[in-house]
Amino acid sequence: MIDLFASMKKGTDRQQEAYAVIMELDILNDMNTYNPVLCGTLPIGIDITGSDLDIIMEVQELDPFEELIQTLYNKKDGFTIKRKTINGKEVVKANFTFSGFEFELFGQAQPVHKQHAYLHMMIEHELLQRYPGLKQKVIHLKNQGYKTEPAFCELFDITGDPYEGLIRFGVEEGIIRE
Repeated sequence: MIDLFASMKKGTDRQQEAYAVIMELDILNDMNTYNPVLCGTLPIGIDITGSDLDIIMEVQELDPFEELIQTLYNKKDGFTIKRKTINGKEVVKANFTFSGFEFELFGQAQPVHKQHAYLHMMIEHELLQRYPGLKQKVIHLKNQGYKTEPAFCELFDITGDPYEGLIRFGVEEGIIRE
C-alpha cells in the first residue's frame, strides 16, 4: 500500500498546509484503530479550490465508530454525520471544517486498500506518473466543473459509469488487481 500522505510534508504549499492541519487535528492517531488513509486529489497534486480531505477507514462495527467521530469532531464547524448504503454496504460518512480545510471521514467494512476511493487514487496517481502532461488537463477539466473520476474518464475515453469504469481501466492497464 502506497502512503502518499508522508510526501505531502515536502509537497506543494497546499499539500504542506493540509499536512500541518491533519497533524494539528491529530486525526490519524485518534482514528488509528480504523487504519485511516488520506485519499483524494490533494495527495496526488490535482486539487483545486474547495477540494476536501477524504480520510477513508476500515470499520467493522459502525456504532462505536460513529460514537467516536461524534465525540471527537461534533464541535467542529459544519459537522454532519450520516449513515447510508453504497454498493449494498452500510457506511458512515462525516463532514466538518477545521483550519480552513473541509474533511470527509468515510468508514465501511472493507480494508482501505480495497475501497474505491483508494483504488481510484492509485490509478490516478499511476496515470499522472505515466503521462506528465496529464495533470494540467485534469485540473483544467476539474475547474470546468468535472469531478475527478469523470475527468480521467473523459481524457482516456472511458465510457459508462466513471467510478466503475476507472476501476475497470486500472485493471486493464495492470495498475490494480481485482
